Amino acid sequence: MAKWGEGDPRWIVEERADATNVNNWHWTERDATAWSSDKLKSLLLGLSVENDEGSCEVTEVSKVEGEASINNRKGKLIFFYEWNLKATWTGESKAGVKYTGTIDVPNLSDENDMEDLDISVSLNKDEPETPLTNLMKTKGADTIRQVLGTYVGFLKTEFTQGMILPTANGVSKSTSQSKATVDNTRISSSSSSAAPVNTGVKIPTCKFSMREKFLTCPADLYRVFLNQEMTQAFTHAPATVDGEKGGKFRLLEGNVFGEFTELVPDKKIVMKWRYNNWPCEHYATISMSFYDRSSETELKVECRGVPDEEEERTREGWQRYYFEAIKQTFGYGARLY
Repeated sequence: MAKWGEGDPRWIVEERADATNVNNWHWTERDATAWSSDKLKSLLLGLSVENDEGSCEVTEVSKVEGEASINNRKGKLIFFYEWNLKATWTGESKAGVKYTGTIDVPNLSDENDMEDLDISVSLNKDEPETPLTNLMKTKGADTIRQVLGTYVGFLKTEFTQGMILPTANGVSKSTSQSKATVDNTRISSSSSSAAPVNTGVKIPTCKFSMREKFLTCPADLYRVFLNQEMTQAFTHAPATVDGEKGGKFRLLEGNVFGEFTELVPDKKIVMKWRYNNWPCEHYATISMSFYDRSSETELKVECRGVPDEEEERTREGWQRYYFEAIKQTFGYGARLY
């Protein structure tokens, strides 16, 4: 017989006040089909691209067939989704001539990488040839691929909340994977786990500050954090950014999200900010101050309410995925003589 405190932890049953799915041991399943159908339609409808020839927009999502579900087994989230999508695009040339065509996505599935997704774009048979077809086949298809990647990110963050139940010490043990491969994100492998449930336990937090200099003016650096296209550029991934007070943001495949709570143009940004695997509803407060230092901008980032055990990862994440990425993407880190 094993002594107290010894033995395989998989067989140790931890106490929960509600006695529900202790240690996340039992298989639970959540149907995500209806939620996914609505989410896919909302993400695709209104999607638009443009160039010198004109503009194109997805005006109808006529077919969303398939299913999606999430399973929790032993604290591991397993994602199943398979969709066949069809939509209508409408284009308008600079001369005002309108065109219509179709978009087919037959294999949006957890078994396929997003890069391997088939996106077929065609012009309706009764329409004359137009360069806008090529716009949709190139830039349009890339944008659709990004949006569908955003859906997968939302599926693994928004819809999974509450599936991993906390143990007695308030910690949710979880990893997530699709049917084929484990989802490793850029931030860290642990950040792909579902957001834990709020247990009402007060967690120890810390505060710290960081300073970094950028070779640009405060106005340009300020804009980087509030502009969706610029955020997508330096994170190299789909992002949602509403750069207004009270606006929400979600980036790095849903691993980071929050809300802008105070904006002072070109001088200060304050936001609620969190990793998706922090305790539910727990946000750090991030305050960014922009100082004009003649030929460069000094950025001071003050972080308050960061969970103690997340301090190092949060510091490293800001240094690598914000500071260094912004410098490399926009050239704000090197002087040109």
